[in-house]
Amino acid sequence: MSASVSFSSSTSRRHEKLIQVGLFVCAALSVLTTGAIVYVLLSNAIYAPGEKTAFFERVTLTEFLTSTQWKPVDGAKGRFGIWPLLSGTMMVAVISSLVSIPAGLGAAIYMSEYAGARERQILKPVLELLAGIPSVVFGFFALKFVTPWLLKPLFGWLDLKVSIFNSLSAGIVVGIMVTPLIASLSEDVIRSVPRSLREAAHALGSTRYDVCMKVVVPAALSGILASFLLAFSRAVGETMAVAIAAGGSPMLSLNPLEGSQTMTGFMVHASTGDSAADSISRMSMYAVGITLFLLTLVINLISGWILRKFREEYQ
Repeated sequence: MSASVSFSSSTSRRHEKLIQVGLFVCAALSVLTTGAIVYVLLSNAIYAPGEKTAFFERVTLTEFLTSTQWKPVDGAKGRFGIWPLLSGTMMVAVISSLVSIPAGLGAAIYMSEYAGARERQILKPVLELLAGIPSVVFGFFALKFVTPWLLKPLFGWLDLKVSIFNSLSAGIVVGIMVTPLIASLSEDVIRSVPRSLREAAHALGSTRYDVCMKVVVPAALSGILASFLLAFSRAVGETMAVAIAAGGSPMLSLNPLEGSQTMTGFMVHASTGDSAADSISRMSMYAVGITLFLLTLVINLISGWILRKFREEYQ
């Protein structure tokens, strides 16, 4: 009897050891993948091995950070200021946030606080289906429906010209894309608030709206804000929908009715062009990639700080 128990115990320890090793390998792979991505970006932007010339060996960091023109061509006509791409990226991300934050938070509050079980069973799969639509479909949806059928009639009535490719339609469809992300994460956070807080507020005579907006949402604020920043980061990194809807005109403009080019959109165009592998236009793609990487890193760090700053702990 004791021998069988000892054998079972040793087998369980071996299984736990194998599981521990497997989990460590998964964690190490994610770290190694991130390190490999950073190495590829840095090795082509700052110092290129072999016969290639890195981007920042041809273009100074001052020009990259201060110039307001982006013309990635060889020769004296080339201009490599990141601001037109950065402004297009931020414009699309801000517009998408204006669309997705009210819609996503409203959906999360309704599903967690107001909807019945049957309604939740219908709304949840619909949101998940919306999240599963490919981004290229959203891009053509913006190009063929949002711009000609919504934006042009609306702004034409105001005597404003809307370009076929514009940042507003790109921001709208990206906002629709990230709405399920905000709704899902916010709903999980709101539902994790202890029911005792709701019952105590109801016992004091509060209405359902007061309980929701003055008790539940403030208690879940850290997770809600983190979902906002995660969705914003997702909008910054969106590629195909923006490349199709916003166009490929890198201009430093705050007019959302005009075309623009985001950092991800430029990387798509640069990677699919017929330029040489060591040309300045191809190498500039890695400099833009570093900028995008640093931008998303900062957003994620801010999200982590918000989680630590405003986290509520319940006993």
